[in-house]
Amino acid sequence: MLRKTLWFVTLLLMLVSGACSPATTVLTKSPNVTAPATEVPTKAPVATATAASDAIILTDGLGREIFLKTPAQRVVSLAPSLTEILFAIGAGSQVVGRDENSDYPEETLKVESVGSTYQTLNTESILALDPDLVVAAGINSPEQIKALEDLGVTVYFFENPTDFAGMYEHLHIMGKLTGHEGEATDMVESLQKRVEAVQQKVAALTERPTVFYEIDGSDPSKPWTSGPGTFMDAMITQAGGINIGGVLSDPFAQISLEEIVKQNPNFIILGDTKWGVTIESIGEREGWGELTAVKESKIFSFDDNLSSRPGPRLVDGLEALLVILHPELAPVP
Repeated sequence: MLRKTLWFVTLLLMLVSGACSPATTVLTKSPNVTAPATEVPTKAPVATATAASDAIILTDGLGREIFLKTPAQRVVSLAPSLTEILFAIGAGSQVVGRDENSDYPEETLKVESVGSTYQTLNTESILALDPDLVVAAGINSPEQIKALEDLGVTVYFFENPTDFAGMYEHLHIMGKLTGHEGEATDMVESLQKRVEAVQQKVAALTERPTVFYEIDGSDPSKPWTSGPGTFMDAMITQAGGINIGGVLSDPFAQISLEEIVKQNPNFIILGDTKWGVTIESIGEREGWGELTAVKESKIFSFDDNLSSRPGPRLVDGLEALLVILHPELAPVP
């Protein structure tokens, strides 16, 4: 339970800012999310490039002009979503450092860790890696970014995207920063086709089931869920469902059992099974046994990283949701 609590605190830490010291950067409050995803997404960065020989000039998500003489060859990533993007576009061999929570793809684990974004970043380790670029995201606090800049490190900040289009833009930007523009373009085109395939499949639906997505059910009387403005909320809609958490006022919030019973979801999707929650245990919770999803055994586990990390695997998450909610429309090409 302690590990699960720490995980959920990690999720919420993606919502606020942290503090730092000269040698190490300590996060006491987390910055504005995303999730996505695990995350309240914000507006995607607008970037423009000016070419002078191989020079790269881009405006990042904080409105700062970032200059690179040539595409970065030694990159430190401070966010799991950005690490996944780097590897997805073929720049994995250029990643010399990662935050402790970057764990996908598997080869990421061979890259040196520079500490946890949510707890402590070791700025000395980052400097020792001699990066020509550090990439940061919404889970990184302004204090962390400033601490690195004060040490002469070039930091590009990716503001958390609000939709798939914003995520695609991140791939294009990372391609420019690392010299993999062609690979990034190919990746975006492939992802767009997959999303369009899902959209075409659900376009003719006349009925959409209601869905409860659980982030943390430590307190079954008021579990945490994804509300409006999250990728999970958007993905449930795009996969042909209705998120019952959409009635809440906050992106990540607790929903009362009374509200769950009132909306009586057709599906229950668990993003917290890796922390010990089981499908079987849902029906054993007090007051949950009469829910339609429980009676009809429509309870499914889900990899929360597929909605909380705004990278290419969001599309995997969208396809997985379609298979759960509308198996008659599967498989997805």
